[in-house]
Amino acid sequence: MALSPKEFDLLETLITNRNLALSREQLLELVWGYGFAGETRTVDMHVLRLRKKLDWDNTIQTVYGIGYRLNTRRS
Repeated sequence: MALSPKEFDLLETLITNRNLALSREQLLELVWGYGFAGETRTVDMHVLRLRKKLDWDNTIQTVYGIGYRLNTRRS
């Protein structure tokens, strides 16, 4: 399944910052820009779609109380 331009931008940001937890606000700033006036649920919905499209349920991790992290470390 193809990624939308925003999904691609989000994935690129997560890859660039791999293994670092980024808050929803940081992701909104980095992906949508300072002028974005939407809700942080936008990030949640885009992460949900990325997980589904890429089958990365365990790779894009939710960090409780912070936001999201792309985990590239092997366990």
